[in-house]
Amino acid sequence: MEYRRLGKSGLQVSALSLGSWLTFGKQISDDIAEELMIAAYDAGVNFFDNAEIYARGKSEIVMGNILKKLEWDRSTYIVSSKVFFGTGGKLPNQTGLSRKHIIEGCHGALKRLQVEYIDLFFCHRPDKNTPIEETVRTMNDLISQGKIFYWGTSEWSAQEIMEAHMVAEKYGLIGPTMEQPQYNMFHRDKMEVEYSQIFKNVGLGTTIWSPLASGVLTGKYLNEFPEDTRLGMKGLEWLKERSLSEERLNKVRKLKSVADGLGTSLPKLAVAWCAKNPNVSTVILGGSKVHHVKETLESLEVLPQLTSEIMQKIDGILENKPVPPAF
Repeated sequence: MEYRRLGKSGLQVSALSLGSWLTFGKQISDDIAEELMIAAYDAGVNFFDNAEIYARGKSEIVMGNILKKLEWDRSTYIVSSKVFFGTGGKLPNQTGLSRKHIIEGCHGALKRLQVEYIDLFFCHRPDKNTPIEETVRTMNDLISQGKIFYWGTSEWSAQEIMEAHMVAEKYGLIGPTMEQPQYNMFHRDKMEVEYSQIFKNVGLGTTIWSPLASGVLTGKYLNEFPEDTRLGMKGLEWLKERSLSEERLNKVRKLKSVADGLGTSLPKLAVAWCAKNPNVSTVILGGSKVHHVKETLESLEVLPQLTSEIMQKIDGILENKPVPPAF
């Protein structure tokens, strides 16, 4: 396993990590969740990602029970939570980034995960109704209290992240260390263009999600639609419609040919492609089957094969390489 610094912080995260969205407490049994965590940990993974909204809190409960059972040395792993959406409640103050919800959200996550502190605590979305100073001050207070170690953002714009840094600098507070954006072969703009100046100026760490584009880059949708998959889950019809266009599937077929030519699998190629970006701190893996996760845990082996020639070939297939703005 390779380890990378999280932005400009001193924290080292495994280049591959394990997430729990849509799986823990929902799509898979607790026993399978435990097997996934053990397989990841044994492969050198030290970061496990979670959020208060995942399975409405059940995902954190499942992960917390597993962590308690396995009794890993707390210094050997990093666990995250995210605050914004709550655990399903819709009343005032049960969502958002107010001081009240952030602190209550942190306490709830600590209880569900059964840990004394959360290593990485994310603002799951920006909150237009809360002053940014309130959010930054609250995160700073949680760090001062030792309840969280680093705070960050998820799916924030570059402007919003920089505003948080400006507020932090003005008042002598701790700004966001990391961002959790979607990044894969079909979703590139934020990581490759929008955040480019932030990477240069403040050293943003990234914990990217959906490297396989909701499973499309596994190749399993190229023939008939399989049963028991993420895109077949109730409530995700919008994701299925967006992900499985014929144009996209044709590109996946060509990408599979590239993977075959390299003697590897399409999922490994897709994950390695993400990890090759020097601004990616860690690639969050997911999955409902242990053998699938074990496969993608081998993705870093493909990195040496991703020469400039192969990367250009992939760009030629994707036809979506972002154009940097002219300054």
